Amino acid sequence: MAEIDGELIYELLKKIHQRMDKFDHALGEVKHEIVAMRLQALSTQTDINNIYAVTSRIDDRLERIERRLDLHELAEAQNPYEPK
Repeated sequence: MAEIDGELIYELLKKIHQRMDKFDHALGEVKHEIVAMRLQALSTQTDINNIYAVTSRIDDRLERIERRLDLHELAEAQNPYEPK
């Protein structure tokens, strides 16, 4: 059986240390990418919420316009509108 000396163990430990440094660096990059993806998802969700808010305001304005012009009956199931 080959004799294991301190220098061989030291070389192996250095290689393990180098690999762990690379692993730590790669893990840091993955964490940054996950944060970027979370920020992108949050931005997308904010955009969707803004679209819903604008759509709701447009719907409210349309309802007010319909009430002002007495057009709300037209939206109900009745006879078609016939201008005079």
